[in-house]
Amino acid sequence: MDGLTAAIEEMQRIIVGQDKVLRHALAACLAGGHVLFEDVPGTGKTTLAATMAKVMGLHFTRVQGTPDLLPSELVGTMVFRPDKAEFEFRAGPVFTQVLLMDEVNRATPRTQSALLEAMSEQQVTVDGVTRRLDAPFFVMATANPLESQGVFPLPEAQLDRFLVQLRLGYVSLEDELEMVRRIRLRLPIDPKAVLNVQKVLEARTVTRNIYVAEDLIHYIVELCRASRVHDEIALGASPRSVLYLTSFCQALALLSGRDYILPDDVKEAWLPVMRHRMVLRSGWNADDGVNGSQVDDILNDVLHYVAVPTEIEYGAHE
Repeated sequence: MDGLTAAIEEMQRIIVGQDKVLRHALAACLAGGHVLFEDVPGTGKTTLAATMAKVMGLHFTRVQGTPDLLPSELVGTMVFRPDKAEFEFRAGPVFTQVLLMDEVNRATPRTQSALLEAMSEQQVTVDGVTRRLDAPFFVMATANPLESQGVFPLPEAQLDRFLVQLRLGYVSLEDELEMVRRIRLRLPIDPKAVLNVQKVLEARTVTRNIYVAEDLIHYIVELCRASRVHDEIALGASPRSVLYLTSFCQALALLSGRDYILPDDVKEAWLPVMRHRMVLRSGWNADDGVNGSQVDDILNDVLHYVAVPTEIEYGAHE
């Protein structure tokens, strides 16, 4: 689709050495999902979110998660207007198009719950009145996996609302040298708006109509079911994650310039869509936030165990 390749190229002018993460973050937006960045501080999560919002031409808001952040400070509250002698709704920062919830695991469960309604229902409820959020509504949240003081781990129900979990990690030596040259030794680069609201909504519609062959539907379902019976997994892929995996594969196909998905799309989507949904029998994900995790290793085992379909009739939709 016109503009998507240009959008990624524009983001690459700002974000160095994170091509796959940029592709996956944009794919998540096109699929109508949300992104959880779980990584150590200083890897560029906030810069990526702000850059992506500007390139897509969408309104951007950042909220810092803290233990004293109230739900009303996120979704809004009723304020009394003496001049009108009535209460008036004052919208919170969640009324935006791209919301960056920084350090979401520092917010209290009540505030996390308020964000959950916005993410899953595209609406918020204040004083019994439900208010719809503008479309598109896209949440990018960050969490530091190494912190243990003053944090409130996200419950599985909220983790399941994030389409993908992405990790930036450390870039290569050459990319880190280029980052210094580009950011400190040259004039600042101001990203241009390549897309706009209408184009993003159109791309979401196109994504939903990407063709998925019957054999690939079976492949996706069999992968998810295999995760539920793995010896080392206590909680595997939910039925919702089957739908999420399909939609993310459709978005990856669109970014690759195709109107149908391939088995390679499923393989590419498998880890980012599933890694935050697995609960191991030995305990929660033993993740260092940089070099991968035990969960990734087990998910790769599942991927290798399930047979890949062959001789798929991709032209059947034409």
